Amino acid sequence: MTVRLIKNNNETVLLFSSVEDQIDDASCQEILDYLRNKKPKVVYAESKQQQFDTSLNAELFSWYQKICDLQLDFNLKRLPKNARELLNLAMKPANTPPQQSVKKVSQLERLGKFGYDVFLQVKKATDFVKSSFVSLGRFINGKAIYRKKDFWFIFEDCSYKAIGITSLVSFLVGLILAFVGAMQLRTFGAGIYVASMVALGMTRIMAAIMVGIIMAGRTGSSYAATLGTMQVNEEIDALKTLGIKVTDYLVTPRLVSLILTIPFLTLLADALGILGGTVVGVGFLGISPTTYYEYSFKALKLTNILVGLLHSLVYGFIIAISGCYEGLNAGRDADAVGKATTSAVVVSLVWMIVATGILTVILEVLHI
Repeated sequence: MTVRLIKNNNETVLLFSSVEDQIDDASCQEILDYLRNKKPKVVYAESKQQQFDTSLNAELFSWYQKICDLQLDFNLKRLPKNARELLNLAMKPANTPPQQSVKKVSQLERLGKFGYDVFLQVKKATDFVKSSFVSLGRFINGKAIYRKKDFWFIFEDCSYKAIGITSLVSFLVGLILAFVGAMQLRTFGAGIYVASMVALGMTRIMAAIMVGIIMAGRTGSSYAATLGTMQVNEEIDALKTLGIKVTDYLVTPRLVSLILTIPFLTLLADALGILGGTVVGVGFLGISPTTYYEYSFKALKLTNILVGLLHSLVYGFIIAISGCYEGLNAGRDADAVGKATTSAVVVSLVWMIVATGILTVILEVLHI
């Protein structure tokens, strides 16, 4: 690659040609010094070659930048058409979108926006719960629009299909509860009261909590994933277009199914938890089966069983509402469905804890 400076008829011309020799830096600097001192109005680029390789095009662009830095006009009209078009394309400014100016927002404005967003979320969730109650009333009156086949399918998934995992976890919780209680009670010579502790703990709260956690991870997430997938496939939009109430068709069958089945699962958890405690009491503490069950039945009171069932009903409502709400408000892609499923479980567990605290205070005030 070589470049020659030619002064012809008061014209300043840079003649480019492609040869094996590399351009000499000293010669390049001499040309730039001449252009800087003489300040010609126009610098013409000229080449007799019709075929341009990559190095010649790159050198043309480099000289274009250098001459522009000297604030001179670099005229390309004497170059072959293909080289001129390629260089014009390279000289075009980058087609990038303009950067948006970042507006500074005060702390008070950010706080207000956060509060307003929270208000909108609370209002949206409250309206959903309200519409679910109205739909539940239509279901009881026989006016809700839903498919009975879908209802029994959901009911089946919430009932006997959940017995296996519920039984296993409840048995192990009763067994662990008996072990933990025995460690302390045996130091006082009161190991026999392990039976009463397990029976009271499982029936009043532990069975309901464990069933609630299991159903939140198993059924609540399933509700969110199913409805979220329907949202992605635009099936929910189709139902709305047909004038079908989404709460009647999708939410109420799931809500009713879980509310009806979770008390029976809780009773099963009560029995399996007491059985797990029996294994520890009889097998490890040496308590006779007759004595163990005698103390267990003494601790069993209808009030404690009803308190546990009340907790389970509240948990069932929370799990169903949370799963359906997150599923119906999921985004339109697969990642949004995954986030909705996770949110359904997390929200269910948080509100279950809140509900447990509220119910505990109310029952304590009522001396129940």
